[in-house]
Amino acid sequence: MSMRLGQCHNFHDFRRLARRRLPSPIFDYIDGGADDEVTKRGNSAAFERVDLLPSVLTGVAEVDTSVTIMGQRLALPVYCSPTALQRLFHHRGERAVAAAAAKFGTMFGVSSLGTVSLEELRRQYDTPQCYQFYFHKDRGLNRAMMSRAKEAGVEVMMLTVDSITGGNRERDLRTGFSIPMKLNARGLSQFVMKPKWGIDYVTHEKFALPQLDAHVDMGGGTISIGRYFTEMLDPSMDWDDVARMVAEWGGPFCLKGVMTVADARRAVGIGCAGIVLSNHGGRQLDGSRAPFDQLAEIVDAVGGEIDVMMDSGVQRGTHVLKALATGAKAVGLGRYYLYALAAAGQPGVERALALMQAEIVRDMKLMGARSVADLNRDALRAAHPIGAAARLSAAI
Repeated sequence: MSMRLGQCHNFHDFRRLARRRLPSPIFDYIDGGADDEVTKRGNSAAFERVDLLPSVLTGVAEVDTSVTIMGQRLALPVYCSPTALQRLFHHRGERAVAAAAAKFGTMFGVSSLGTVSLEELRRQYDTPQCYQFYFHKDRGLNRAMMSRAKEAGVEVMMLTVDSITGGNRERDLRTGFSIPMKLNARGLSQFVMKPKWGIDYVTHEKFALPQLDAHVDMGGGTISIGRYFTEMLDPSMDWDDVARMVAEWGGPFCLKGVMTVADARRAVGIGCAGIVLSNHGGRQLDGSRAPFDQLAEIVDAVGGEIDVMMDSGVQRGTHVLKALATGAKAVGLGRYYLYALAAAGQPGVERALALMQAEIVRDMKLMGARSVADLNRDALRAAHPIGAAARLSAAI
């Protein structure tokens, strides 16, 4: 039976529809994690170890879901995290995501591996925009990328710090996934089974990486994502390098991938406006801790000095509320909107954000919270071990 966008009611529905529409090498690029994907699975499971404790009779006819992060006011406490290669998933790519984010009044991110220029997106969509980039061995390229973002009017610079080398993404290795496309026989066979994707790919504008095209010569050949991280990014990057970048940017600067209190304090010390607790959706160091599990510790240490955000594993409005109640200022969405993009382009992302908005509003009312500020740790409890065992037994 064919599945339609209107039948998607949650994260898992969008994932199923994306799987039906994408050739498997591309689906696996979105869906996969590093090594045994233990961390990828653990990111979402972390939210299940904490229960919500609602208050009643608080008068919640209307709720305010707005937040302010790094000087940017968002109508929702979630934003679309910057992700790479979006026009591979749907021919509209970042344009679809930016338009949907603007419609819902929230921030979206553009990756240095993005497939639409940050200038075009800044001109066309009047909503906060962050630019995520990686630290390259070529220092001139790093300076040029920051200068370009500043000239384009990007509000927030977001440096990813957990990807100085590529994670071991074995699904990509099995299919030969690379940019531009150069698949092995197993990977190519999957494209034959999804001809509509191929028609869309060849009948729209040529695939490009406009943030890098002027600086990186791929020699007309292919480069795997793993090779990009391993060969072009600089593993010698240190705090002094980042401090210079923060000073040079002169505006809100955010580090994505911070996971320890010590590193959070260093980020405060060099003048960062925000940090994102993240393990890259389980795509880098398998076995690393879930950001939600680490959130309270970092909020307690630096939450009064810097905006603390998190991503990785967020699938539900209740996940967002648990993070906000723990002390996160906002929550990043990744696969949540990428599956929707792959499933149906801009209408898919809009539906995904509409569902998330509805969940957050409904869940805040059920929690007795009239604003995000009303959510705090009084509304959280560790899930009881006996209850968890009972749920596991029932599931089996």
